[in-house]
Amino acid sequence: MNSGNSNRAIFLDRDGVINRAIICDNKPYPPKGLDDLEILPRVLEGLDRLKLAGFLLIVVTNQPDVARGTAALEDIEAINQRLAETLPIDLFQVCYHGNDDECFCRKPKPGLILQAAIALSIDLSESYMVGDRWRDIEAGQAAGCRTIFIDYSYNEKRPASYDFRVASFTEAVSIILG
Repeated sequence: MNSGNSNRAIFLDRDGVINRAIICDNKPYPPKGLDDLEILPRVLEGLDRLKLAGFLLIVVTNQPDVARGTAALEDIEAINQRLAETLPIDLFQVCYHGNDDECFCRKPKPGLILQAAIALSIDLSESYMVGDRWRDIEAGQAAGCRTIFIDYSYNEKRPASYDFRVASFTEAVSIILG
């Protein structure tokens, strides 16, 4: 893409990156509803700084509990709506499929990122994927983005590689704005 006519974006996982994940047995889970929703400290400030630097801010999130029947679509949409009202997010891309659906949009596949890139003329080589799980990082790599892994030491598979490893979203913002 011609960088003169294209946008740069920060692709953000939702749970664990912009809002607190619910941790059980050192594994992250999404909030069930608005009562469980807590935006992580300094996220608004970091997003404002990225926005000022000219980045589009796009949430890319797997929400398979809808397909599994353990979460209501309305609750997921209410959480995204609250985040949209509170944070300067340009777009929410959500995959509601489960592991067995073999869809192109479920991370670690890059579909959510690629769909946004086409719709918003995003230069993926000038963009970042920020996530706290291996699926986020692999999706970002498959799409051609630089990747930032927020390492919370979850008890689960880790990404095989990443461009940067950080302890917080604030640290990720500092790297991006360098």
